[in-house]
Amino acid sequence: MKLRDIVLALSVIVVWGLNFAVIKWGVSELPPLLLVALRYCLAAFPTILFVKRPQVKLSWILAYGLTVGVGQFSCLFYAIHIGMPAGVASVVLQAQAFFTILFTALIFKEHIQLSQLLGLVVAAIGLVFISGAIGAANSTIIPLGSFLLTLLGAAFWGLSNIVVRKISLIAAAENKPLNMLGLVVWSSLIPPIPMLLASLYLEKAQLALLSFDSISGSAMFSVFYLAFLATIMGYGLWSMLLAKYSAHKIAPLSLLVPVVGLLTAQFILGERLALIQWMGGAIIIIGLMITNFGHVFAKRFL
Repeated sequence: MKLRDIVLALSVIVVWGLNFAVIKWGVSELPPLLLVALRYCLAAFPTILFVKRPQVKLSWILAYGLTVGVGQFSCLFYAIHIGMPAGVASVVLQAQAFFTILFTALIFKEHIQLSQLLGLVVAAIGLVFISGAIGAANSTIIPLGSFLLTLLGAAFWGLSNIVVRKISLIAAAENKPLNMLGLVVWSSLIPPIPMLLASLYLEKAQLALLSFDSISGSAMFSVFYLAFLATIMGYGLWSMLLAKYSAHKIAPLSLLVPVVGLLTAQFILGERLALIQWMGGAIIIIGLMITNFGHVFAKRFL
């Protein structure tokens, strides 16, 4: 990779890693479901005026918008709102890789490789450690509901990966390029309406207390950061790099996102984890590495 592209890739990693601390700022003042709606409103408008609609059926755009915006981020934002530490969320959400493997096996009938199964077991051990279930006396107590919601968000992320996989297969069969940025931008039209309706129904008390005068600069920064930096810039640059280089050169860099997430949450938000929880985070990342690269290692050395 050229130095310029390495810098761009690392910039995206930092933006996505810092994303979790920014979410924490946002949900500390704004109702989480409203924050999801605002994020996607700003991500969609006026960007759709400058980004072409992807050459896929509307049903697939709808499916991607529902799994990511409505599913993944509503669960993640609400989990952080009710007590999930931002840094831990950045790690637990990476369970999406394992949900993707399970859904792929169920839907596409692909066999789960031994390295993937081993990685799944290793990561599951890491999840137990990072949850605070072991060594609770010295660990940061994580509410069970927020932990399970984050896992549910990871499951929705896994479903969205299946949607992208299906769209990619259709595009390849029709000899059409898949514009991933276009998919992200146009699917951003989907979440605002269901999220606004859900907010009106579930967050009435919080909405009643809101006024533009009471919203701080950090909350507004959170909305703009999530819409323009984490969504438009992040996915735009990542899509450009994936189009320029093979996936095996770019995808491994995403393993740095939870590392950045943990570090920024500690230094910016002051989140403190017990040593065993740090170990849990490291074990999860090792599990991800086994899942992604274990088969390569086995072919080369065994």
